[in-house]
Parts: sequence; structure tokens; C-alpha cells
Amino acid sequence: MDTRFLEAFVAVVDCGSIAEAARRLNLTPAGVAQQIRALERDIGAELVFRSGRTVRPTRAAAAILDRARGFLGDVRDLKSIATSGALSGELRLGAVQTLLSGLVPDILSAMVKAHPQIEMHIIRDGSIEVYQRVLSGDVDAAVTSEPNTAIPKSLAWHVLREEPFVLVTAASVPGRDAHAILEREPFIRLDRGVYAGRLIDNYLRKNGLRPRQLFELDGIEAIAVMVDRGLGVAILPDWAPPWPEGLTVRKLPLPDRSFARRVGLLWRRDSLRIGLIHAFLEQAQRAVGRPRKASPSHATRR
Repeated sequence: MDTRFLEAFVAVVDCGSIAEAARRLNLTPAGVAQQIRALERDIGAELVFRSGRTVRPTRAAAAILDRARGFLGDVRDLKSIATSGALSGELRLGAVQTLLSGLVPDILSAMVKAHPQIEMHIIRDGSIEVYQRVLSGDVDAAVTSEPNTAIPKSLAWHVLREEPFVLVTAASVPGRDAHAILEREPFIRLDRGVYAGRLIDNYLRKNGLRPRQLFELDGIEAIAVMVDRGLGVAILPDWAPPWPEGLTVRKLPLPDRSFARRVGLLWRRDSLRIGLIHAFLEQAQRAVGRPRKASPSHATRR
């Protein structure tokens, strides 16, 4: 099977148009259509069909699309390794939202300087979802919070940062006893469908706390804004800045100072891109060792 046929197939699906795919690949529309037909003969199934001016994938195409992307990525990596001593190729990285806006940009800045030939493809998702993506091989590695279940031996995990959980309140909320405030004020809960949300739930149960829940949602930054607007209080990890601009919230320590979210890098041990992953980990460790100060306009009151 000619890899050019697969490249044409993926481009047509991504663009939704043979003409647009042809422009991207620097080919004629007839040439792209010919490559698609050749791939269909090799596969033994129809892969695309026309719907008005657009082209859509068939069920057979949807079934092989992810494998085709992964195979093309592996081929690019093998070619780059064979032709150059420098690290190059594509690294597919998953990341959770707060780390993508706080920790990841510093790491990417270091990566671009140290390894400009590595192409980064970044996918944002929840902590549980990026874990599953690493496990299935859909991404090569993920910057995420530590799973609260046993990590299988097929995966590797390296802690980059520990973020203590704090009680976040509006500046107008009186008192500094975190547990007393939790018992008194409306509570905005981080979704128990994410790892940090489960840790918070376990903490509340362990300490016999039953706050009056107002909302439960997956979105740490959104919760911080709701707290700032006086809707309630929340337990959140003290994540790497920036926090949303203009907040005047307080961060109160919890009695258990060891209660923290551990964030780090998760990857498959058998990945063909293990050299790229190790390069990313090296730059991540260096970036974490150079913490970035929050801008005064973004700082929160304590």
C-alpha cells in the first residue's frame, strides 16, 4: 500500500473536499481522486461519498481513520530518524485545561528552542479522557493529574509538580477556618468525574464534611470565577498561573497540608516516539524548575 494514498485519504476527510485536499497536497483534484480509488481497491471498501459539494467518510473510513493517522505519523518518525541524527518527528500530546494554560506553555517554549524539528500536536481533554488516550495510543504522552487508580505497567509516570488544595472564597467571606466556612457557605463542587474531583470528594468524606452543594461542574477556572462572583466557595488545586484575570478571591489553606494534586507526564513505555517523549520530559523538568511569577494584575488576594 502506497502511503501517498493514505495521505490523500486523510487530507480529503480533514478538508471535506477533494479540491481543498488537492490544494493542500499540491496535486490536481483528479490525481487525489485517483489515489482515493486506488486505496479503496487495496482496502476492498468504499471510503468516501459525495454529499452536495462536500465529501464525507463512509463507516469503513471512520473505522480506519485513527489507524491511518497513527501509521502516517510513525512513517514520518521513521524517515526522520533514518535521515537525521537530530530529534525530529511528530509528538502527540494530551493535556488537561488548567495545565494547558499554566504549565504547558513554558514547557513548549523550551521545546521549541531545544528541538525545533519536533512537531507538536496538542489535544485538550479531561484527566480521565487523556489517560484513556495514552492507554489506547491515541496520544503519545499527556500532561495531566495523577490517576487515583493503579497505573498499569505498560505506562510510565513522572511527577512534575504538586499543587496543594486550597479553599477558594470571595474576598467578602468572613473567617479563616476552612472547615467552618465549608459548613456555612454554599459549595461549588469540582466534577467527581475528574481525578481532582474524586480527591476532593474523598477529603470531604474523610473529614466528615457535608457542605451545602450549589453546583457541580468540570471546569476549575470557571469555578474560580463563580467563587469570585460570590456564588459560593470551592476546594481547588492551587494550579500554576495564570488564573482568570481580575479575580479577588482568597486562597485559604486546608488543615491537611499534604492534601495535594500531583501533576506530571504520563506515557506508554513501548511508544515508537520514546526519544521524543524523553526530550519533552527533560524540558518539562527544566521548565518546572524555573517557576514563572504571576503578573500583579492576575494575582489573587490571600
